[in-house]
Amino acid sequence: MICAKQVFRCFKTLERWGNKITGAAGPYFVGLAVILITLGTVCFFDVIAPSLSFRIITIPICIVIALNLHMHYYYAITVRPGFLEDPAREHGSSFLWAQKGKEKGKQRELTGGVKWTSKGSKITPATTTKCLKCRSLRPERTHHCRICNKCVLKYDHHCPVRINQCVGLHNERHFVLFMAYLVLATFCFCLLGYSQFWDSLGVTFKRWEYRVPEIMYAMMYILCIVLCFAVGVMLSYHSYGIVYGETSVEGQDHDEYRRKAKQRNEVFVNSYDLGKRKNIEFFFNIGEGGYSLYTLLLPLRINPYTDGFSWARRDGYERHHGLRQGEELTDDDDDDE
Repeated sequence: MICAKQVFRCFKTLERWGNKITGAAGPYFVGLAVILITLGTVCFFDVIAPSLSFRIITIPICIVIALNLHMHYYYAITVRPGFLEDPAREHGSSFLWAQKGKEKGKQRELTGGVKWTSKGSKITPATTTKCLKCRSLRPERTHHCRICNKCVLKYDHHCPVRINQCVGLHNERHFVLFMAYLVLATFCFCLLGYSQFWDSLGVTFKRWEYRVPEIMYAMMYILCIVLCFAVGVMLSYHSYGIVYGETSVEGQDHDEYRRKAKQRNEVFVNSYDLGKRKNIEFFFNIGEGGYSLYTLLLPLRINPYTDGFSWARRDGYERHHGLRQGEELTDDDDDDE
């Protein structure tokens, strides 16, 4: 038992050092990502775009995909995830902010508890607990990030390599859309630039007539194959969480809750799970009372449906079913051993 505890502490120490190293190198990772995304865009429009059919239609579509890719990455790395001490977010007035349609009686309120209802769900005030690390009162779904050393509303995870900050309530939408457009862009690059790849390797013995060097294009093509697969896997994982109304952290916690409930011959029910369609609508803040579907196709800023102090739940549920008081897992337990 003593040996097991020592091993556990060693792994925890290594994990903390890893977090510090990747956290310190975060800005360099972001800079590298910006360079690679820019080079990939240049390669596409210099080499692949001129060979497309029906360019009057395909080129504008490619431009929209590229704009979404760049802008959602910019939002993901610059929009604060939603730290507990941050002031309430107001809707911006610049052209980068989407405008919500005026639908009487259907506007979602960001604050104030039960002020918006829809069939099968309702908004209820969040319960609060005290964080044992920063001693702050925090609403449910908030977790303490050990790297930022702050509590984050609807904390999903800290991403030092891709965006150098946490993924939380206010930037999770942009983070997911960035991954979606990255997968789409790299897939199109690989599919449409296949013949030019062989040209760049000299296999076809065709003269290379583009501004981009052959070696640069070949490297970007191979990188696109790797990114399409790797980011596609991560996007699938996050999409699963969106569809079932849970974050990455909550998904791990809910597995433990299901195990405990099963031991009592009970069934755990996630009260945030409103059904696949509703979960998607709430995550992207679209549909009834939200924004139009065009906000998924244009790189615009929007606020989430809540300020993090009220949450949509299933009708008839004030908390998770099958979870008893005191069984909630928190990030405060990481340093107990």
